[in-house]
Amino acid sequence: MNEPFEKNDIKIAVVGGGTGSFTLLSALKTHTKQLAAIVNMVDDGGSTGILRDELGTLPSGDIRQCLVALSDSPKIRDLFNYRFDEGTFCGHPFGNIFLTALEKMTGSFSEAVKTASEILRVNGIVIPATLDDVRLKMEWPGASVIMHGERVIDADYFKYDPRKAILSLTPTAKANPVALTAIEQADMVVIAPGDLYSSLGPLLVIDGIADSLKKTNAMCVYVSNLVTKQGQTEGFSVSDHAKEIERFVGGPFLDFVLYNEQKPVKEVAKRYEAENAYLVKIDKKILKKAKYKAIAGNFLGNMASKNKDDVLIEGRSLIRHDASAVANALINLYENKRVKKLG
Repeated sequence: MNEPFEKNDIKIAVVGGGTGSFTLLSALKTHTKQLAAIVNMVDDGGSTGILRDELGTLPSGDIRQCLVALSDSPKIRDLFNYRFDEGTFCGHPFGNIFLTALEKMTGSFSEAVKTASEILRVNGIVIPATLDDVRLKMEWPGASVIMHGERVIDADYFKYDPRKAILSLTPTAKANPVALTAIEQADMVVIAPGDLYSSLGPLLVIDGIADSLKKTNAMCVYVSNLVTKQGQTEGFSVSDHAKEIERFVGGPFLDFVLYNEQKPVKEVAKRYEAENAYLVKIDKKILKKAKYKAIAGNFLGNMASKNKDDVLIEGRSLIRHDASAVANALINLYENKRVKKLG
């Protein structure tokens, strides 16, 4: 796992974790085989949290989703996503248990991911952002408020402005060298949509990741979230999301921001409201002044169906991007830039 990319084809590194990366990777793999998924490693809720607490292993859930997204084996893909609906394993996906067993057997999470990749016939590479056993911490220094753990932070209704909070990992984490190499070698780095404070931020603050993002020659693109999160990002605009992404990194590094301008039909809008989710505001005047270029698109996808066996997770959003539309926009963006260079 020392060389994430081959020499041919467009090389794309997708940074994130969970559903945002899963949907994007699933669509991008139809455009290129040179994909690297750099995955958040602070998950401590649901099935992953139970396995971490009981067995002392690294978080497997987001890794599993990215492996499945890049798999070329439909039956094994379904097996890895299968959730037990009764007994001791009720609510656990088979893939989480499999990765945990491999880690315990080999003593190496990297080896576990490599073996699972071979079994799933993964096109590309799935890279844990760090191999350190870390937990997320969020604090407001002026208010003397500290929260510990991704699960706690993810479920919290913030009393204070999250834009004034500091995200960190305990203990301090070092970036996986393979993740840094992927960012360095990529033609395009995509920050996938996801929760700012429990998915994207925890990855971007890992020692080494920020420096790599600021130094890479790759085109850096952030795919903005579709909707706000109740109690955390209510009222946030597109530029607010992008500003937080760059704050985590410690400076400007984005070249482009893709955002949705499509309006849902009334029936769908009501379903959004039932989840207390509202479309991210488009602040065109501010976006026009930004150092990055903001590009609008019709990126609303169909809402996902709730998995009745997913009993260990509460509050999971069912709102999704149209992954194919986003992937097409990303590829067109890269091709247009390449053509201009050649011209």
